[in-house]
Amino acid sequence: MTAPRLTRRAFGLAGLSLSLLARVAGAAAPERKFVVIVCRGGMDGLSVAPPVGDPDYQGLRRALALGDTALKLDATFALNPALPAIHALALAGQARIAPAVATPDRARSHFEAQDVLETGAGGVYATTSGWLNRTVQAMSTQGKVEAISVGPTAPLILRGPAAAGSWSPGRAIDAQARLPTLLQDLYRDDPLLGPALARGLQTETLAQASGAAGSGDMAAMRAGGGGGGGGGAQNRDVARALGVSLADFLKAPGGPQLAAVSLDGFDTHANQMGLLGVRLASLDALVDGLHTGLGPAWRNTVVLAVTEFGRTARANGTGGTDHGTASTALVMGGALKPGGILGDWPTLKRTALFEDRDLYPATDLRALSKGLLADHLGVDRKALDTLVFPDSAAVKPLLGVV
Repeated sequence: MTAPRLTRRAFGLAGLSLSLLARVAGAAAPERKFVVIVCRGGMDGLSVAPPVGDPDYQGLRRALALGDTALKLDATFALNPALPAIHALALAGQARIAPAVATPDRARSHFEAQDVLETGAGGVYATTSGWLNRTVQAMSTQGKVEAISVGPTAPLILRGPAAAGSWSPGRAIDAQARLPTLLQDLYRDDPLLGPALARGLQTETLAQASGAAGSGDMAAMRAGGGGGGGGGAQNRDVARALGVSLADFLKAPGGPQLAAVSLDGFDTHANQMGLLGVRLASLDALVDGLHTGLGPAWRNTVVLAVTEFGRTARANGTGGTDHGTASTALVMGGALKPGGILGDWPTLKRTALFEDRDLYPATDLRALSKGLLADHLGVDRKALDTLVFPDSAAVKPLLGVV
């Protein structure tokens, strides 16, 4: 079935709060923009930015290893072929990777890891507000700061005492993609329901793969470049239109300076090669829509794409990966300084793996986020250490990215 034509007008403005609309209409546009994209489910960083030049990569990843289809960045790293727009930005010096980044959490639970990711705290359930909301508080000394979240409810990262607008598009991207993630966390310790759910999800993903093969998309899925039939193409269209629409809000006079967007469905326990390609294609299209839609305002913009944890360095028995530790963060925008990787690369040597199963967490995500907030938005160090990321003075900002 042919996917419907999607335009900015198709999203509408019904979900945008009236108070934000009034402010957009009557204020001067802030110059700098900062967007956080939360990729929920545990995005596999070794497939997002495969270290194809690492001597242990092919042997460790085996069937999940990407070869000539990977989009080369340097002698060690490439990008997944489902990320052509982000790769083009990287070649222009407007996208960089942090290849071994993690939150302080090591529990490998979606509920706990997403809490730590979005609150910015050093441990689980330490606070009820999000670090992007507290960034609004920290910046209030600079003047009025606006923030917006995309979706029917504000994500935790933007919840808190500071006022923030919300916009709910008329159509969601993979609206049901988060349910399997939540169910796996709920039943992970149940000896009966846990394995049964895993088998059911494996059957479902294999069926999706079979359907994609019938429509001629299996080759693209094996290449990591998307697939999934018309649904995958439709998701890309929706994601790009979402990016363009969000850009309209950001660049409008008096538009929000900070924004948060969530993408679900990165929990790839089975058939990872195909399903992750579909998810990454949506991420790529969202960023492409932002880049195109912002126009000249892109040069004053930074976009940070993060996830709650990475995945196991080795594949499991169903062509997927299980919950891991370090992942890859993507930093994009016209405000970036060109350069190489952000943070350190611990390599894939067996002795360097975390607990002999995961990519080692070499860079604290708070360090990366602090550096971006300091360099790009001018948030001072004391506020970063105490308000935005509580009790984090020992975590030094990764500066010089912007």
